[in-house]
Amino acid sequence: MMKKRWISLLVENEVGVLARISGLFSGKSYNLNSLTVGPTEDHTISRMTISLTGDDRTFEQIKKQLNRSIEVIKVIDFTNIAAHMKEVMYLKLTNCTEQDLVEIKYVTEVFGVTMVDYDRTAVLIESVQNESKNNDLIRFFEKHFVNRFEIVRGGSVAIESMRSCQ
Repeated sequence: MMKKRWISLLVENEVGVLARISGLFSGKSYNLNSLTVGPTEDHTISRMTISLTGDDRTFEQIKKQLNRSIEVIKVIDFTNIAAHMKEVMYLKLTNCTEQDLVEIKYVTEVFGVTMVDYDRTAVLIESVQNESKNNDLIRFFEKHFVNRFEIVRGGSVAIESMRSCQ
């Protein structure tokens, strides 16, 4: 059965590691939904957070291959554990009327997002929410601002919840 999955990797912070890891996924015909990478508190280690959709069998094979990779220090499967996960997303709304701007201000309050830039006819919204809430925000603007918005999504970052560490 195909389902949404999240995995986090601690990897050596070296040139070419990202290409080798992403190549492993493409070699298994997996399409990554998102991939974020950044350094950790140890400058020699980076954390990758990967979102993908796949079946159990292939996903288990990929985790085994990742565990065998020299550059991979640790593999954490977030699919079925408590984790804190956020995605950065920007929405640029254009050709806005005065009434649109009033409505957008109200929507940002309801959704708990921030208006980070604007002019008389455009607004830039920053959302740091989970993927589901960002999808809800997109659906709202798809209905009410057809062909008047752009989206930039940065992919999720995640860390195990303290509850799962006890």
